[in-house]
Amino acid sequence: MTAHTVVAIDPLLGDAGATAIVELCERFGRYRMYSEEPVGSGFAAGLPQRYDAVTNFLRTGGLRGERESVPTLAARTNYFRDEYAYGQTARIDGIEPFLHHPGFVDAARAVHGRPVVEPAIVFANLLAPGQELALHTDVPEFRGCNRKVMPQWLLVVMRHSQLFEEHRMPIATGVAWFHDCAGGEFVHYPAGPDGERAAHHVRNDTALVLDTDSVFHGVGRVGGPDAGVAPLRPGMTLDFAGDDTWVVHDDEVEIARYRWDELRFSVSWKAYCFADDHERDAWRSHGDDLTIDVVLDRLVEDLRARGRITDEIPVDDELARILIDEYIRFPAP
Repeated sequence: MTAHTVVAIDPLLGDAGATAIVELCERFGRYRMYSEEPVGSGFAAGLPQRYDAVTNFLRTGGLRGERESVPTLAARTNYFRDEYAYGQTARIDGIEPFLHHPGFVDAARAVHGRPVVEPAIVFANLLAPGQELALHTDVPEFRGCNRKVMPQWLLVVMRHSQLFEEHRMPIATGVAWFHDCAGGEFVHYPAGPDGERAAHHVRNDTALVLDTDSVFHGVGRVGGPDAGVAPLRPGMTLDFAGDDTWVVHDDEVEIARYRWDELRFSVSWKAYCFADDHERDAWRSHGDDLTIDVVLDRLVEDLRARGRITDEIPVDDELARILIDEYIRFPAP
C-alpha cells in the first residue's frame, strides 16, 4: 500500500460556514465514547471491535512510544464521538451543506479516480486534553461485508490482506477542523507504514481528503506532549454546558470541565466512490456479495500457503490474533 493521494482544502466553508459547524456541535450537545460501540457477535465475539489498533497502542505506548499504565493509556485514546448524518438522513439540521460539499466530492474523485461519488456519513470526534488517537486504518467495507455484519478488526484484516479487492467499496474520507488547537496534529503515512510520517496541524476551516481505509493515521496528544489526562473511562459523556464550556460526566457526577479552546474538534465525511452507475447498482442490489464463510475460508487458505497454520484450524480468538498479526503491519512507533 503505497503512494496514496491526499488532497488539502483550505479554506473549506469560509468564516460563516465554519462558525455554523461549531454552533451545530454545541446544539448536538452530548457526545459518547467511541469505546461504547458493542463487541462483535459470531466469529471471535469476545474481542473488542478494534482489537488490532488497541493492542498495538498498548504494546507501543502510542505515537510517542511512552510506557504508561493501562488505565492511563486507555483514557488517552478513549475519545468522544457521535454521528451527524448517515446515508441521506441528517441527525441534526444544518449538516446538509457539509454532507454534500462539492469540494469533498471533487477531492474524492481525485483520491480514488472514480467519478460517481455518493456521500454516506458525517461524524464528529472530540478529544480532551491529554488524549490522542491510536495509529490505525479505518474500517473498510466490501460488498456484503460491513461493520453491521462482521467484526471491525476482520474488515481491516480483509483490506490489508488484499485478497478481496474485487469486492472492496472504495471510500474517501474528509477530515475537517473548525478551530485552532494546541497539539492534536493529524499524523498519517501516505507512502505506507514504512514511508515518512506527515503531520497536519489543526487549523480552522481546513480539511484533508484521503483513503483512510488504506493510510495509517492517528492524532497527536491534545495540549502538547506533556499534557495529563483526566480519569476517563467507558460510559462517560462530554456535554456542552454553555458559554464555551464542556463538561465530562459519569452519570450525574462531573469528572472534568474544559474550555472550548482546550478541546480538539474534527468532523469527518465519508463517501462511496464508484467507477460507474453499474458498479453502484451492483452494490445496491447485493448481487455479488461476500459471506463471512467465504471470507474466512479464503483467509485460512492463504495462511496455510504462507505456512502460518497447518491442517488444524485454530479456534476463533486464536485464529483472529493470527490474522491480525499476519496481515496488519503498523508503522514503527
